[in-house]
Amino acid sequence: MEEFGVRNPAAGIEEIGLGKADSVRYNFLEAALYEEAVRRGEAELTADGALRALTGQHTGRSAKDKFVVRDAKTGDQIWWDNNKPMSPEHFAVLHQDMLAHVEGKDLFVQDLIGGADTDNALPTRVVTELAWHSLFIRNLLIRPDRAALEGFLPKLTIIDLPSFRADPARHGCRTETVIACDLTNGIVLIGGTSYAGEMKKSVFTVLNYLLPSKGVMPMHCSANVGPDGDAAVFFGLSGTGKTTLSADPKRTLVGDDEHGWGENGIFNFEGGCYAKTIRLSAEAEPEIFATTKRFGTVLENVVLDENRVPDFADGSLTENTRCAYPLHFIPNASETGIAPHPKTIIMLTADAFGVLPPIARLTPEQAMYHFLSGYTAKVAGTEKGVTEPEATFSTCFGAPFMPRHPTEYGNLLRDLIARHEVDCWLVNTGWTGGAYGIGNRMPIKATRALLTAALTGELKKVEMRPDANFGFAVPVAVAGVDTKILDPRSTWADGVAYDAQAKKLVGMFIDNFAKFEAHVDGKVRDAAPGIRLAAE
Repeated sequence: MEEFGVRNPAAGIEEIGLGKADSVRYNFLEAALYEEAVRRGEAELTADGALRALTGQHTGRSAKDKFVVRDAKTGDQIWWDNNKPMSPEHFAVLHQDMLAHVEGKDLFVQDLIGGADTDNALPTRVVTELAWHSLFIRNLLIRPDRAALEGFLPKLTIIDLPSFRADPARHGCRTETVIACDLTNGIVLIGGTSYAGEMKKSVFTVLNYLLPSKGVMPMHCSANVGPDGDAAVFFGLSGTGKTTLSADPKRTLVGDDEHGWGENGIFNFEGGCYAKTIRLSAEAEPEIFATTKRFGTVLENVVLDENRVPDFADGSLTENTRCAYPLHFIPNASETGIAPHPKTIIMLTADAFGVLPPIARLTPEQAMYHFLSGYTAKVAGTEKGVTEPEATFSTCFGAPFMPRHPTEYGNLLRDLIARHEVDCWLVNTGWTGGAYGIGNRMPIKATRALLTAALTGELKKVEMRPDANFGFAVPVAVAGVDTKILDPRSTWADGVAYDAQAKKLVGMFIDNFAKFEAHVDGKVRDAAPGIRLAAE
């Protein structure tokens, strides 16, 4: 048995079940992982020194293949309408078979931390068979210093073996691909997929399970903080602009995707960023674009030209092209991952129906309604079979990662908003002047101008009008922003067509929220769209 890198005495090979492996390489740093990934044919260098890897069949998460072990502890705590159960017996067989699968293989182990707040941190050991996966997760989680690695005791262990093929009959899963989470014992098993994002989101899932019982709100959001300590949180599903809009050169980036909100303020779960790169440009997103030219960044499923220069406009492999880099690659990133209680909450949506205004102010009840709704829209070309806009309602802006019932998170959020008197805004980064295919994408300059006005408090001073369909308050005019764009109906060539589209979207919201109505109070139910019109 050959061992390399920083050896952790507590990480006994037999103790973590890797005794049959040919070699185990502990806590390799970036250069060594580059060498291994290239030598083994897993990845290649780009012209600028980043590492490009392809994930093959799976270019995104396999949400239908994710399972949670249903046992005596989790049985009453998990939202089973949203989480597929796996029996402890099936998980035990899967675990045993995956440990047997490592025989003769070279493995990589990283000892990392999920959570910048020491009171709520999750020490995590990640075992991978791919060197580039080890670099990816090293980029994404928080890296302890060398002294902290001695005696490292994980509370979560992830074993990621893409070459393992699950047996649905033997392992109680759906296909040869499996992501199985034992929340009671702190073990996640990933097999049959090379998509690295499964590891990152598994850590998020576990923190989403553990933290609410401690009064800490886990959030699928980005966060930044201004020079006066005015922190802001950006909720939003993939593709709505969390990473882009939180990377503001005038504000310190706390993190781009996952945070907690507890007694002392907000804190990043991660030590890196996992940004979308499709159609990435130096002009629109200079900070993120610059990371793609750095040693240490992992480019995932990005097409390279004959000179190994990334072509970010090429989505032939997938629209879900990504780059993974440590947070310090962003020039104004926080060194601590910690910030005060937020003064502003932004809920992002990419409305492909062209109905929502570019920004609207939400009451606490409206904020809870839209948080539980978690609306955005898929557009043609982003997923197989999607040929026209499709509404997506992912509760809490992250349903696939929410083990508990969404009202637990919603009530926590509403209490925190009220306690800290947080201003809440809904921001549409989607389409204006018509639905996708007819209208245009909301200009990012307008979005940034409106965000700046919201974050500085200037937007609270302008005249507002109630939206005819959703009831929230919409600015009538904002300095530096085309007034017409603030009224979505006026941007459409056919106002009657807009009204029909708006009615359709309102109906989707109401139908989706029906499952939550019994779990929320009357004030939240009254925040539903269409209420104001129905009363007139």
